[in-house]
Amino acid sequence: MDTPSNTQKKLTLLVLAAGIGSRYGGIKQIDGFGPHGETIMDYSLFDALRAGFTKVVFIVRDEILKEVKRRFLPRLKGKVEVEFVIQSLDKMVPVQYRNPERVKPWGTGHAMLCAKDVIHEPFVVINADDFYGKESFTAIADFFEKDTMGEHAMVGYTLKDVLSEHGSVSRGCGERDADGFLKSVLERTTIVKENGKIISKEKDGDHELSPDVPTSMNFWGFHPGIFDFAMKEFERFLRDNHANIKAEFYIPIIVNEMVKQNAGKVQIISGSNNWFGVTYKDDKEAVSQKIKLLIAYGDYPEKLWS
Repeated sequence: MDTPSNTQKKLTLLVLAAGIGSRYGGIKQIDGFGPHGETIMDYSLFDALRAGFTKVVFIVRDEILKEVKRRFLPRLKGKVEVEFVIQSLDKMVPVQYRNPERVKPWGTGHAMLCAKDVIHEPFVVINADDFYGKESFTAIADFFEKDTMGEHAMVGYTLKDVLSEHGSVSRGCGERDADGFLKSVLERTTIVKENGKIISKEKDGDHELSPDVPTSMNFWGFHPGIFDFAMKEFERFLRDNHANIKAEFYIPIIVNEMVKQNAGKVQIISGSNNWFGVTYKDDKEAVSQKIKLLIAYGDYPEKLWS
């Protein structure tokens, strides 16, 4: 795989790899799923490089920084610029909003903000533990290759295709406007399949969801101007939620407010049909089998980095 040329537009991949994986029962970001112990992250990095990304930024916890560097620096050396950023509990949180009882950082929106000092070009956000498919990386790289007029992008998947057979999942459920842009996106944190229906468990009761809802799997494309807007929203969120030790500042919160305030537009780009991910340990075998199939089809070499 060749290093991108100097004439190519800069495009950064921001990998959110700081999650604790409480429902998985382990560090799923660095668990092996491929035939030679490849992580899901390996396949995303491989897809991003062949789509022409020029830099990778890893957001990690301090406890796994050494292991992530050990695994991925040799594989990426000479192919792409690499940065590592720690998402710590109180990073970018004003002193008056810090809560000594809190044990987890502030979620995906906070994780993205932790990278604002090392990203000055268009960038794409992904989860480390989701397999998005090579078509998704190609589609969003093509989006930024054109003059997007400052528009952002959400790679949208179909809700019925991104659920787990083994328990509830958290998903960003979107709505399109008449022109196909994102009208709203709401992070629903407890979505289950019950009696042939897709149900979101909410404080005010159960809500049935359409199986065809355009859904965010945290695959976003942003211009760097998003950071200033996100920082203002984070400060407002902290003011309202700092006493709640379980409150999380999700990327869909930022996007929803940006669209609502007419501060930016978000195109919905169709994602690959090959999304899969791991929320629970029971998901692991199915993911490994799907990767084997993709290798058999010739989408990936058996030894990814050889």
